[in-house]
Amino acid sequence: MKIVSLLASGTEIVCALGAGDQLVGRSHECDNPAWVTALPQCSEPAFDVSVSSREIDREVNRRIRAGEPLYRIDHGRIAELRPDVIIAQIHCEVCAVTPSDLTEENKARVVSLSASSLEEIFGSVELVAEALGLAEPGLKPRLQAKARSTIGELRERLERVRERTSGRRRPSVVMLEWTDPMFAMGNWGPELIEIAGGEPLLGVKGQHSRAIPSEALLEADPEFLIVAPCGFNLERAEAERSVLEQLPWWNDLRSVHEGKVAFADGNFYFNRSGTTIARTAGILAEILHDQAFESPTEGVGWRWYTDRRVRV
Repeated sequence: MKIVSLLASGTEIVCALGAGDQLVGRSHECDNPAWVTALPQCSEPAFDVSVSSREIDREVNRRIRAGEPLYRIDHGRIAELRPDVIIAQIHCEVCAVTPSDLTEENKARVVSLSASSLEEIFGSVELVAEALGLAEPGLKPRLQAKARSTIGELRERLERVRERTSGRRRPSVVMLEWTDPMFAMGNWGPELIEIAGGEPLLGVKGQHSRAIPSEALLEADPEFLIVAPCGFNLERAEAERSVLEQLPWWNDLRSVHEGKVAFADGNFYFNRSGTTIARTAGILAEILHDQAFESPTEGVGWRWYTDRRVRV
């Protein structure tokens, strides 16, 4: 069987199921496990994403209104790879390739994932296992067993974080999924905050991340602010400090005064509905409680915002 995954979390799930050797192609964002980056790349953004967050937002909205694609799909390369299964997503038309982008690969079975909660992420693991089992029935029992063990391991890791933060003071937290315009992180993000021993503000669990007036952040005035823009790695996320520092009341935020603003790798951890969710919960616990829960991640998955007003 041959699999092309056009979704980073889908690639993680395929590998977790022990079917990574059947991957023959990937999206431009697939990077976990690291070896998958050697696979043929079958997609790329359809416009320059190195510009400001405001310019990205404007171009995305313009393209949606005009019916123009957000991603370029290498249909020729996919045809050459001749996959039996293609993994895409239907949760968000902006974040990754959707089935509607796949106009020339009808011979392959398209597996469409969608997850807005931890339980739905676990459901995605089961869905991928089922789809791969249909494509190669002889593997079905093994894939189903591996799906159960993968889900069980993720649950156990999340529960360990919950247990170790139980009884601690629960600070208020806002997580931003975009800065300009400002989006509060929803979906499974608030669940992870609760597991990590925090009280989520502004974002609504189980619902799409939503645009908020920037003043809503000032009104909420959380103890901790975590900035993890969708699709941005740690370095690109840190560049958003210049956007936030332009807010006239930025220095009035409690989190800024107390040195409790963190920038994080949204692309690899916070925005990805795959097997990294347990690691993300550990990162949150490390930020909120100043204690590493598996291995230290500061400087790798996240960093403190630092200027002369913080960490005093």
